[in-house]
Amino acid sequence: MNRELRRLASKDEERARKRRKEGNRPQRKQRVGVRQYLREVRQELKKVAWPSREQTVTFTVAVLVSTTALTAVIFGLDIFFKWALLRLVQAV
Repeated sequence: MNRELRRLASKDEERARKRRKEGNRPQRKQRVGVRQYLREVRQELKKVAWPSREQTVTFTVAVLVSTTALTAVIFGLDIFFKWALLRLVQAV
């Protein structure tokens, strides 16, 4: 075992001893009020890189087209397998 692994193992043991000493109950964070929560949510939403209207329309159209195409393929396969199974059963 190299020095780094020994150091990490000793740190883990130290943390485990500390946890056992303090007890196994997790520490709770203090709750904040509704106003502060909403203020923080608003601050975080300002940091989001929102897509432009053009990008949103483009992505929406791409999703609708791909969903329609996949639905058509699955529908076609379903019809084909139904037809093939009925032919197989009628032949027997």
